[in-house]
Amino acid sequence: MKLGYEILNNPFLNKGTAFTKKEREEYGLLGLLPPYVQTIDEQAKQVYGQFLKKDKLIEKRHFLMEIFNTNRTLFYYLFSKHVVEFMPIVYDPVIAESIENYSELFVNPQNAAYLSVKEPENIETILKNAADNRKIRLIVVTDAEGILGIGDWGTNGVDISVGKLMVYTAAAGIDPATVLPVVIDAGTNRKELLENDLYLGNRFERVRGDKYYNFIEKFVKTAEKLFPNLYLHWEDFGRLNAANILNKYENEIATFNDDIQGTGIITLAGILGALKISGEKLTDQIYMCFGAGTAGAGIARRIFNEMVEQGLSEEEAKKRFYLVDRQGLLFEDTEGLTPEQIPFARKRSEFTNANELTTLEATVKSVKPTILVGTSTVPKAFTKEIVQEMAKHTARPIIFPLSNPTKLAEANAKDLIEWTDGKALVATGIPSDPIELNGITYEIGQANNALIYPGLGLGIIATKSRLVNDKIISAAAHSLGGIIDTTSPGAAVLPPVSKLTEFSETVALAVGQSVLDQKLNTEPISDLKEAIKNTKWIPEYKNF
Repeated sequence: MKLGYEILNNPFLNKGTAFTKKEREEYGLLGLLPPYVQTIDEQAKQVYGQFLKKDKLIEKRHFLMEIFNTNRTLFYYLFSKHVVEFMPIVYDPVIAESIENYSELFVNPQNAAYLSVKEPENIETILKNAADNRKIRLIVVTDAEGILGIGDWGTNGVDISVGKLMVYTAAAGIDPATVLPVVIDAGTNRKELLENDLYLGNRFERVRGDKYYNFIEKFVKTAEKLFPNLYLHWEDFGRLNAANILNKYENEIATFNDDIQGTGIITLAGILGALKISGEKLTDQIYMCFGAGTAGAGIARRIFNEMVEQGLSEEEAKKRFYLVDRQGLLFEDTEGLTPEQIPFARKRSEFTNANELTTLEATVKSVKPTILVGTSTVPKAFTKEIVQEMAKHTARPIIFPLSNPTKLAEANAKDLIEWTDGKALVATGIPSDPIELNGITYEIGQANNALIYPGLGLGIIATKSRLVNDKIISAAAHSLGGIIDTTSPGAAVLPPVSKLTEFSETVALAVGQSVLDQKLNTEPISDLKEAIKNTKWIPEYKNF
């Protein structure tokens, strides 16, 4: 039995000034706290008042992390009251600045597991130490090579795993005592980290090949052994490894890659919402993505699969896809194509001007896409000329500049709405304020993966599904894309983040039903809603 300071220093048990007089007497806390017993609501008001006094967003984040580090229940109670305000601070985009300065500002490991590629023999010990006898149901693991927008940050990237798990709990009620953030330190190719005296990670260039994949294999097998019914979420792995890892394990365990699958799901949901507004069919669209890395290729695959699901042959569907990277349109003879890009590469013989298609603008003029998605991290790449060229050939161009943070976005929503006289159907990767034009208020949907992955995880965990397959992922996208209000002029193509918890349950129900329909659940479930309800954790103090 833990006593006194052991309890106060355990964020899963600590209630701070909310411990009752009886609890203080029984658990060695008498005299260790001020005498007044606060309610959680009183604590939250007190903490929020302090939060408001912080000027910079990064200072607000650091303050919230202090609460997270000392009292998980209070942190999530407060988060639940201020979801829209806290989301960009706790996670994207402010988390990017936190990652960049992680080593310099390190104060607490936040119950994460730090694995080193040099020490595969210690994987089991480290996971046991980090779990500390907790029953882990969800791991978010990163090797931090491809943190969207800022790239390779080595051990600093553990913050992305911590942040992702915060959203799982805030949005879908995943019990924070059952989650584990993990970072695999396989080195870093970022010179400034290797030369930084304060950097806390391994100081060698990234390990590749068999040594790396053998380590991943041992990690997966060990995690599965230690934590039955585990849901394993991969986050921000580089383009050389992300798809390889997902392809290896997706038919073996319940696993998910947010960059490949999550971004694809939310983009598909946004496109379905946009088409619900325009009244058009997905199978009539011409799809172009600018930025053909892990996220870009993953999105293309998700939209492609949906077109096939809706009746096109694979050959017909592929004719509607164009991937553009920094060198221009990807052709079959483009050097260095990844396995994920190859299926969408075009033949030069399809174009009379193939050699001219070296820019996004030239490709848009030639192809005339109806959908343009940006995952390039090239600021302001969607120019007025490109956008208005699109608008010449389709009544309601669907334009999603998804790169973040703000400084890397391909365009801002205000420009897109104004350049197209309100015709564009827009979703952005960052939060965007409503836009007024010609008496209409245009709500801008945020293509935030947080609208999808928490509910997906809740559905998988509640049903103890063996796998996460395409049918499950499609069910998640359709559940979100069907919520759009088409009766309102200027309606958003995606639901608002303010209703994150409500929509997470919608997604969980759709996912859970798909699991049951496919008989992927490992235990019998007679009432899906009840199973989901029983899985959800509520941020309230329990009696000891």
